[in-house]
Parts: sequence; C-alpha cells; structure tokens
Amino acid sequence: MDLLAHLEAYVATVDEANFSRAADRMGIAQPLLSRRIKTLEEHFGGLLFDRSRRQVSTTELGLLLLPYARDVLDRAQRLRQAARSARQARVRVVGVPADCVPAALARVIRAGAEHGVTLAVSELPPLERDLGLADGSLGYALRRVPPAEAAFRVPLGLASAPPPDGPVTRRTAGRSARGRALRLEDLRPRRSGPTTGPRPGTAPAPLPILILEEDEVPYARDGLAHALARAGLPEGLARTTGSPAAALTETLAGQAMLLCAEPFARQHGADWVRLGDVSLHRGYEVGATARLSGSGTAAAPDWLVASLTAAAGVAAAAPGTRRPEDAVGDVPARLAARG
Repeated sequence: MDLLAHLEAYVATVDEANFSRAADRMGIAQPLLSRRIKTLEEHFGGLLFDRSRRQVSTTELGLLLLPYARDVLDRAQRLRQAARSARQARVRVVGVPADCVPAALARVIRAGAEHGVTLAVSELPPLERDLGLADGSLGYALRRVPPAEAAFRVPLGLASAPPPDGPVTRRTAGRSARGRALRLEDLRPRRSGPTTGPRPGTAPAPLPILILEEDEVPYARDGLAHALARAGLPEGLARTTGSPAAALTETLAGQAMLLCAEPFARQHGADWVRLGDVSLHRGYEVGATARLSGSGTAAAPDWLVASLTAAAGVAAAAPGTRRPEDAVGDVPARLAARG
C-alpha cells in the first residue's frame, strides 16, 4: 500500500466532505479514491467515514487519526522540499585547464548563478579531468581531444619577453595576432657571414620552448616532436615546465618561450605570436558526468558550453571549425553520439 497516497485521499475527503469533490481535488477517479479509503479502513481496522447519510461525515476514529495523518503528509512534503533544495544547492565542480584567465572563469561562475546552478572551478591536467568525469567527482569539464576531432579549437602560439620599451600594447597585440603566423622553421638560427656578424658560420641557438602540463597529452607531444623535426629543430628544444607561474617567470626573463594560448600570454604582458600549424592547436569538447542525468550519457547546457570555451581561449573559429556561439547548439548531440 502507498501509505502517502492513501492518507492524501483520506485527508482530502475529510476536507471536502464529499468523495467526488475529493477525487477532483486529487485529480483521480472517484472509484480509485473510494478504494483507497476502503483499503485504509481495513489497514486501521475501523471505519473512517459514515456513509449511511446523504453527506459524508467523519467517524470518531477518523477524527482521532486526522491530526496524525496531516502530520505525516506535512513531514513528507518538507522532506521533498529539502531534497529539492539540496539538489539545487549542490555545488557542481567544473574541471578546467590551469592556464585559464581568472576573469573568464569568474564569468563561468556568474553564468551558473544566473541559471540557478552553483559552480566551482578546479584546475586539473587533462587526464585528471577525464577521470573526474568518469567517477563523478566533476560535474563538467573541458576535455582535450585531437584538434581534427574537436568541437572547438584554441590557437596556440609562442609567448616571449616583451620588447625593451615595455609590454605589448593592445594595438600592437592586435596587429601581431592578425599578421603572419609563426612557422617553426622561423626559429632556426640563421648562419652569419663576413658581412652579417663577427663570427662567420655561427648564430645564437633558439630559446627553449616550455610546454605546460595542459599540452602534455600524447598526441600533442608527439605532434610537436614531429613538427620540430620537420623544421630542422632538435626535439630537446621543447621541455615540460612546472607551474604556469614558473613558466611565465622564465619566459618574461627572456630565457625561454612558452607554448600557450593568447589570453594567458596577454594577461601577463608577454608578447605572443600564433603558430601557423593548426595541428599543434588545442582541441576541446565540454563533457558532463552521466550522474547529472541519471542515464548513460549527459551533456552540458549551452550557456555553460559558451562560457567555458570562451574561458579556454576560443575567441574565433579556427580553419575548419566554428565559433563557440555558432556551435553550442549541436554540442550535446555530438557528446551523446561520442558517449
């Protein structure tokens, strides 16, 4: 017996003093309500209503049990409300790369608040973000995927120390971003001759390239190694760095170049030039843990996809891709298809 449903029928009948009106109030057929009352009377071992007269009246047993029935229904309602509030107030953790701009991540959190969802961001490497989605410790995450398979691409470039006269200005930054992209071959040292330098046949070696943990996924590391080889540069030119802050310190000191996205370089006053090889750019999809939907697949809401991809640095469509605002509509379908 569904005790709550039967108690609701009992209380509604007491309030309405009529089986038909009580059934209408509950949105059920009168025969069903009558069966519930009869089952409840059998359960309690006595009549709850006197049906001998034209108007239904409550028996002494019915009046005795009424406050207890109301209390049970009231507690059940409060329990449902508490569960609903807990679901709405639960913090959903979003896994993001460690080099996202803080102001952009703040916009992600604000977007969640505007949609009634409490979000918290957690900076994690790519593998840990995938594991977090799998075990449910993350609600959502930016997933690294090969650029050719990605819904979104983030152009990567090389950050370096700013010119001696100061940081790169917005106007200069805009021109360099729109100008000719850097080829890795451009990093090869040019041999000096009798008219170009004091030591014929020699040239300074290029600065080392620092690789953030975000780009230490196998396909990205292998792709960079192959690109360096094609450009005639040693693979040892690129090395993994520690924290983004340490990498920036070395870069701004003029001791290295940093492979990163433009927003990360610009916010710290570094010069930045985009790499022309799109196969070296980052590929992303926005993943959601299946536990949020209770089914085998889940998809992030469109508003979160847009704010997360913007935080990752997807400012414009790379060749063969679309802008985030153009693509968010079909991302849930793509994620569901990919499982």
